[in-house]
Amino acid sequence: MTETDVVPAWRSQDFRLVPAAVAAWGGTLAGLRLGWWAALVAGSVAVVLSVVLLVRGRARWLGAAGALLLLGLVVAGPGALRIRAVEQDALGTAAQQGRAAVLRVEVTERPRPIHSAGYADQQAGTRSVVVETGVRSATVDGQPAASTGQVQLLAPAAGWAELLPGQEVTASGRLAPARGGDLTVAVLFVRDAPAGIGEAPWWQRAAAALRSGLHRLCTVLPDEPAGLLPGLVLGDTTALPQQVEREFKESGLTHLMAVSGGNVAVVCGAVLLLFRLLRAGPRLSAVAAGSCLLGFLVLVGPAPSVLRAGLMGGVGLLALALGRRGSALPALAFAVCLLVAWDPAMATDFGFALSALATAGLVLLAPRWADSLVRRGIPPGYAEGLAVPLAAFVVTAPVIAGMAGTVSLVSVITNVLAAPVVAPVTVLGVLATVVGPWWPGAGRLLVHLADPEARWLITVARHGARAPGAVLAWPGGWWGGLCAAALLAVVVFALRFRRVRLLVAVALVAVLLTVVPARVLAPGWPPPGWAMVECDVGQGDALVLATAEPGRAVVVDTGPEPGPVDECLRRLGVDRVPLVVLSHLHADHTGGLASVFEGRAVGAIAIGPGRAPGWAWQQVSREAARRGVPLLELSQGQRLSWPGLALDVLGPRYVTARSPAEQDGTMINNSSVVLRAETPAGRVLLPGDVELAAQADLLAEGADLRADVLKVPHHGSRFSVPGFLSAAAPRAALVSVGAGNSYGHPSQSTMDVLKTLGALVTRTDVDGDTAVLPGAGGPAIARRGEARGPPR
Repeated sequence: MTETDVVPAWRSQDFRLVPAAVAAWGGTLAGLRLGWWAALVAGSVAVVLSVVLLVRGRARWLGAAGALLLLGLVVAGPGALRIRAVEQDALGTAAQQGRAAVLRVEVTERPRPIHSAGYADQQAGTRSVVVETGVRSATVDGQPAASTGQVQLLAPAAGWAELLPGQEVTASGRLAPARGGDLTVAVLFVRDAPAGIGEAPWWQRAAAALRSGLHRLCTVLPDEPAGLLPGLVLGDTTALPQQVEREFKESGLTHLMAVSGGNVAVVCGAVLLLFRLLRAGPRLSAVAAGSCLLGFLVLVGPAPSVLRAGLMGGVGLLALALGRRGSALPALAFAVCLLVAWDPAMATDFGFALSALATAGLVLLAPRWADSLVRRGIPPGYAEGLAVPLAAFVVTAPVIAGMAGTVSLVSVITNVLAAPVVAPVTVLGVLATVVGPWWPGAGRLLVHLADPEARWLITVARHGARAPGAVLAWPGGWWGGLCAAALLAVVVFALRFRRVRLLVAVALVAVLLTVVPARVLAPGWPPPGWAMVECDVGQGDALVLATAEPGRAVVVDTGPEPGPVDECLRRLGVDRVPLVVLSHLHADHTGGLASVFEGRAVGAIAIGPGRAPGWAWQQVSREAARRGVPLLELSQGQRLSWPGLALDVLGPRYVTARSPAEQDGTMINNSSVVLRAETPAGRVLLPGDVELAAQADLLAEGADLRADVLKVPHHGSRFSVPGFLSAAAPRAALVSVGAGNSYGHPSQSTMDVLKTLGALVTRTDVDGDTAVLPGAGGPAIARRGEARGPPR
């Protein structure tokens, strides 16, 4: 065989099923988005085209025409009728009226947790879950209602998070309209525990036991790798810290925690490699790999991307057993056709789309680009390592851009760095899951062996997310996705021509220099000489007070969750924190405490006399003990000082004698530590979340509240005494508040009082991080990314 006789893998793919897959996916998507009539029209067009191909086509394409005819009939017939049934479902009509309902449903997917940031006395974590179900029977306002559709339950985590696919339960609540675009007829808001819980199939119970076993095994690891490993192996991110999840998203590595084709390929590939070493034949190897594949699919659950990957993997193994080559693309097309026909809702599922498109890119683009790189002198292994993540990025970036409104500019690099450890950590994790219940010692050993790989992925994601300009804002929605697809298509096509490459490179550089913020290339934050920064941590508080020593600052409150305060401190270049002051123990002030310690030396943690809520006090105490730092109590009249900074403790003036369990949110707020800071930029008043009673106490006892800058208490809530604000008489008032919060913060009445006093009001939800620094006539304010300016 000569060199010219070798056919590249990407050219040997069979495209004949692709038109049918496109017709099935596109026609169903049109029907779900536009209405059942669109599916009827799209299916009819596919039928007409198939008839033309059958009459005038070549013999090679007769099978493709037949498949197109079949899928066209399915889309125009059962598909359109199913969509029409959803549009006319009785529960959908009741949902428009917000009526009460009692439903008997069957769980179709594992409940998905909804993470909530901590606020007030509510601890951060999973308080609600989303449960996808199929309706078995329904009663609306006491009257039977006919429905065979799907209903999405929004339910408390307690009692609902443990449900398994296949279980039947009774749920009661109030109906609300579904978002549309799929087969969900309504959403049921549930407040009570599930009733009449049926038994799950034995295989689902076995899979749940294995998943729980992996979580138990991972407890021997630190929190971050312990939460990541089940995500990498099973797609289970329930124990994953929010900071790590956000870093994976921003660095373009989220797909590693969404079980799909990559996981299936690793599991099946490991089994095939083992049987090849044992000199087994292709049929026996395919049967063994298929058995492991079936078990793996049950283990991770029936998510759309998992079903797509599993069906495609099964077709590929069948092709291996039959000795067929070039089966990847036909397997993908067959999987798309079958799954969309079986469950039309998959046509609009982002996970399914990302999984299918990524597989298509790896099959069609990656081998071709790798061959091109090899011809240019790059070693084969390196060429594939570059081509695979680049191809995946090109085909999935439009979907991600439209879905999230962002594009990760570092995803290709991070995926190249992550690729070498993905297969080992997946295999080790699967082995630990299977072996652990019968041999715990071996399971723990396997988990320890997977620990370095998990830590490496966390390191890659963290550095990728912190790279300047790692995430680029992009228009969201369908138009944003189409624009991204068009731009990438033009770039890829233009790069085929040598004379155009230079022009494309120049154009891309010009676009990046125009679009990427100037602060990425020449960072303008923090402003020189800053004395205080109000960090944008969402709906919570976190302030940083600089000392005269560069890199050394005091932190007052830490926000509702780990991550944002750490990022703020990194932007400010703070690596030494002599004191962390927690004004009170509400979650939106203490939730980010752990992340202050990330890469920093911390001297002590200081709190006031309050010990409520009890869970927060225990959490702070454990964190101080774990970090080996003293836990101090501040009291009225104390003065703390460092070079360039002094803190006077003004309150609390009154602390309730009630036990922590008896204290409500107002009592806890009124026990806030009240600080007055002397800084080079002037006097700053930091009142925590004090409300009416505590503010009145400060006024009655004649506390010196005068300040150049006021951190507005309680996120600018309406519980502020105008006399308190007048006594402070600030030139600038800083409000730490989360965008779109449901608490009505900041209150318009409080904002009006501050503006009447002549204060410049800033808001972190609008201005981001806000710095206070010395000015010519008093304190100056700088918003992140904006020029410094004096208060107006």
